[in-house]
Amino acid sequence: MLFRKIEKDIRQYLEEQSNKILLIEGARQIGKSYIIRYVGKNMFPNFVEINLVADKQGPRYFENIKTTEDFYLVLSSLYGFNLNNSNDTLVFIDEIQEYPHLLTLLKFLCQENKYRYIASGSLLGVTLKRTTSIPIGSIQIKEMYPLDFEEFLIANNIGIDTISYLKGCYEQNTSPNSGVHERILSIFKRYLVVGGMPDAVNEFLATKNIAKIREIQNDIHRLYGDDATKYDKENKLKIKRIYNLLPSFLAQKKKRLVFKDIEDVKGKRSREYEEEIDYLIDSGITLKTKAISNPKFPLLESEQKNLLKLYLNDVGIISGILYKTNIKPLIDNETSVNLGAVYECVVAMELKSLGHSLFYYDNKKYGEVDFLIDDYALLSVVPIEVKSGKDYRIHSSLSRFVTTEEYGIKEGVVLSNSGEIHTDGKIRYLPVYMSMFLGNIGKPVEIDW
Repeated sequence: MLFRKIEKDIRQYLEEQSNKILLIEGARQIGKSYIIRYVGKNMFPNFVEINLVADKQGPRYFENIKTTEDFYLVLSSLYGFNLNNSNDTLVFIDEIQEYPHLLTLLKFLCQENKYRYIASGSLLGVTLKRTTSIPIGSIQIKEMYPLDFEEFLIANNIGIDTISYLKGCYEQNTSPNSGVHERILSIFKRYLVVGGMPDAVNEFLATKNIAKIREIQNDIHRLYGDDATKYDKENKLKIKRIYNLLPSFLAQKKKRLVFKDIEDVKGKRSREYEEEIDYLIDSGITLKTKAISNPKFPLLESEQKNLLKLYLNDVGIISGILYKTNIKPLIDNETSVNLGAVYECVVAMELKSLGHSLFYYDNKKYGEVDFLIDDYALLSVVPIEVKSGKDYRIHSSLSRFVTTEEYGIKEGVVLSNSGEIHTDGKIRYLPVYMSMFLGNIGKPVEIDW
């Protein structure tokens, strides 16, 4: 079984007597149901799973439920022998977005405490926006993503001791042993191919068959595009068009959305596609990265709404679209192939899974920097440049950025394939895989009240 960090959060929630229902939110095919089922069956003698996608496609038992009494009646008619009380019975409501009225009912189920509950949903961000009565005080939302690189390392039998060693190198600003670096970088390059979708990772571990891995990724990519036709019938064609164009946008130098290309009509503006873009973001299948030209802490105060990059939520999907089954450019790092889109995508995934909001720097005078994140400890902005080639020391835009006095930058970061860790002026050089430790940036200072 694949190690998932969110297992700890689920266990902690179920061990406590919370007055809220945990709602695991995330895109489809990332392993939400599997990990909830695994933890639930191990912790509760009575485990009941309700799949609302199957219910909606079949008998529709839960379609017209209005009250908790109705819910209990249907539940007992289907699973009566697996129900007892809140001490030993867990009810898992899967794909709850299929019946938005059940989101409202969660509040009352929680208050009555007849059983313990946990719920999950894909496209939940879309559904929550459309639900008129969201039980804010009764649900605890936890976002889940595909496997991050640390989880991928563990899946590849890299032990906690090695990961702790690397984290120590990161914190002490010392370069790792060259043998360890080469081993971790080798696995990182395979992560660029495989990505973090559990089915793709399991196929890689079992067979190493790139054709089968790509088939899984292609199926998920098509599934995401097809979902738009189910949940947003009015804008489905535009959503699919934008989604299918994302790889070509990311392959360009600027990597941002070009609105005139979406329908091949000049003069189109971002506001004309707001609903479609919101769907792609709220469904969890893309990662929003907004432009900032004059950064201030916190970055949210400086964002620009008209310049936007959308990264796919899985690096394996984008590398499959761009390179098909030819993985040589990714594994061997051929200098003739620009891997910028893939490297930026994987860093975006890591930063997002660590809880960062994503921004990038776009200034006509000073150029562009790949990512900006907030550092809440230093009350400053951290610029991050991602380099896939050997010229990682060439970064004129980042150099100008960190020396612009009005920005008040304490430190910038360059991520590359080099195993060297050191600081030169205000710029810190790190191996690209150490993006998994950038969650240490942005933690508030502890205060003795």
